[in-house]
Amino acid sequence: MSRIGRLPIPVPPSVDVLIAGREITVKGPKGSLSRALHPDMKVTMDGATLLVERPSEAKYHKQLHGLTRTLVANMVTGVTTGYRKPLEITGVGYRASKIGEKLQLNLGYSHPIEIDPPAGVSFEIESPVKLAVVGIDKELVGQIAAKVRATRKPEPYKGKGVHYLGETIRRKAGKAGKIGGKK
Repeated sequence: MSRIGRLPIPVPPSVDVLIAGREITVKGPKGSLSRALHPDMKVTMDGATLLVERPSEAKYHKQLHGLTRTLVANMVTGVTTGYRKPLEITGVGYRASKIGEKLQLNLGYSHPIEIDPPAGVSFEIESPVKLAVVGIDKELVGQIAAKVRATRKPEPYKGKGVHYLGETIRRKAGKAGKIGGKK
């Protein structure tokens, strides 16, 4: 059933994969990632490809099969090309700047918000209103981007706040004035 789980994962020549029990380590030009996989899933190296196998046709194993294959494929992609999550800031006076490695956001609060990047993640500032979270671990990049977005979520009336590039914000009409009501 798992069409994704059956797909082989191509490993570029610049990437080294080490499988030790249920621990998999992927080393590439951008860095190194390791992850402990589920004990039921079996990952094997076949030439220049990785294959993920499941022990049975149980629904739980089918679910794990696709998940494990995707996690390993994301590791290979991360150490070769990396991941980038672009964000955009909308609002008068809202801006982002970098102080050392920290990201400083001015989002209309009484104080600037500083976000410290964890190891393996960095911030890129393209302009005061455009920034990106960059790293090799897809899960961590998405988590930090969500943390930055949560500092001031886009509101539906004016659209002000931090949002992903290309994200559509559902807008509301707002207060149209008194129509009907008490006389």
